[in-house]
Amino acid sequence: MNRWRMMGWGAAAGLLALPLAAMQVTREVDWGVEDFLVFGTMILAAGVALELALRASGNPAYRLGAAVAVAGAFLLVWANLAVGFIGEPADPLNLIFAGVLAVGIGAAGAARFRAAGMAVAMAATAGAQALTALAMIGHEPRLFAIDGAFVAIWLVSAALFRKAARDEGVARLA
Repeated sequence: MNRWRMMGWGAAAGLLALPLAAMQVTREVDWGVEDFLVFGTMILAAGVALELALRASGNPAYRLGAAVAVAGAFLLVWANLAVGFIGEPADPLNLIFAGVLAVGIGAAGAARFRAAGMAVAMAATAGAQALTALAMIGHEPRLFAIDGAFVAIWLVSAALFRKAARDEGVARLA
C-alpha cells in the first residue's frame, strides 16, 4: 500500500475517532455504539469506493471525479441520517434521496465504470437530484439551495469524468 493510501485510511480512522474525542469534552455529542457502527460503515464504504476508483484508472481527472462523487454521496447520506432534509431523519420522504444515489450507482454500474459512461451517470445523478427539489417544493422550500449544492457536486464529477474520457480518446460520450 502506498503512502497516500495509508494516509487516506489513517484520515478515515481519525474521522471516526473525532466523535469519540468530542464526547470527552462536551455533552453536545452523545453517540452510541450504533452511531459509530453506521458512521464506520459509511467511512468504510467510501474508502472502498475510492480504492476501486484508484484501481479502475490512473487518469487524474477520473480519480478526482470519483473522489468528488464519493464525497457527494457520503455527504448526502450523512446529512440525511444526521438531521434529515425533510423534517426529521426518520421521515419517509427522506428516502427520495436514496433514489438519487440509486440512479448514480445503477448508471455507473451500467457504464462499467468507464469514464465516458461515468460522465453520463453523474449527469443523470444531477438530474435526479434536481427532481427531488421539484418533488419536495411544497414540503421544504429550503431544499432548493441544498439540492443546488448537490447538483453542482454531481456536475463537477461529470465534468471530470468527461475530461478523463477525452484524455482516454473517447470521442463521443455514452
